[in-house]
Amino acid sequence: MFDPEILVAPFILFMIFVAPLWLILHYRSKKQVSQGLSEHEHRQLLELAHKAEKMADRLETLEALLDQESPQWRRKV
Repeated sequence: MFDPEILVAPFILFMIFVAPLWLILHYRSKKQVSQGLSEHEHRQLLELAHKAEKMADRLETLEALLDQESPQWRRKV
């Protein structure tokens, strides 16, 4: 019927090679997350936030122009 010895070799290979690597990478990523943002990542985040604010301002300006030029534009969308 079913021979459980077939699963012994793959299980041993998994436990020797895959499981330790998996655990090392998992806990390394957990450590990096717990340390917070690096200085470079913090600068990037601030830069992206600044760009998002500029885009929001531009969008408001564009909507104001469209409201003046074509007041019905919101109903068409």
